[in-house]
Amino acid sequence: MSEKNAAIIIIGNEILSGKTTDVNTTFLTRELRGLGVRVQRVTVITDDIDDIAQTISAYLKAYDLVFSCGGIGPTHDDVTMAGIALGVNRPLVQDRVLLDYLKKNYGPVLNAAQLKMTEVPEGTELISVASLRVPVLRFKQLYIFPGIPELLVRKFNAIKERFREAPFYLVKLYIFLPENAIAAQMHEMLLQYPLLQLGSYPKLHKSDHKVVLTLESKEKPYLDEALQALLVLLPDDAVVRIER
Repeated sequence: MSEKNAAIIIIGNEILSGKTTDVNTTFLTRELRGLGVRVQRVTVITDDIDDIAQTISAYLKAYDLVFSCGGIGPTHDDVTMAGIALGVNRPLVQDRVLLDYLKKNYGPVLNAAQLKMTEVPEGTELISVASLRVPVLRFKQLYIFPGIPELLVRKFNAIKERFREAPFYLVKLYIFLPENAIAAQMHEMLLQYPLLQLGSYPKLHKSDHKVVLTLESKEKPYLDEALQALLVLLPDDAVVRIER
């Protein structure tokens, strides 16, 4: 089954310097996974126009969906729009619809900082939603979000259904044995079921289990068959419980 893949670009010196904790990645990866979208890459880059341009240009060629977060405000370090424009070889232009939105929010006379937020790469689409004061910005498959977590959550939730794909099916197995005791069985599983996403996560301070195995697939019959095969491969009484 074909599926969409995605990349997330977190833009901000404050993330790389440790001044601000990145919570946007956690939110977006969880939400996109729940929507059936496979996130294949997360990148954190500086507030640098050339860095942004190179990343945007490369990712638009490589991924079905790209999400940028940060750098679209009114201050000197908000250079995401300029970076995107350079990366897609389009000029920055003032969007009249966005200008009208900002005038409704800030008043008829905008200062230079506010006017900066009306400039977008030529060809940018505005996705208007009744619940949002300002539309979501999109250039082709690139969705441009603010870095402020509360605003990002609000904007993403307003349009997230457009990203929905077939769901991932997940099974968790709680294993009483350590990883080294079941490594061979996991290797055998991937030989038998190469399309299975098999994860192994040690738990150091759990009294009833030492490892959690996760089995994921978009094909439920394939997942069910793989689960039964794994149960045959594992030693007797290794599985404490199974969660679906």
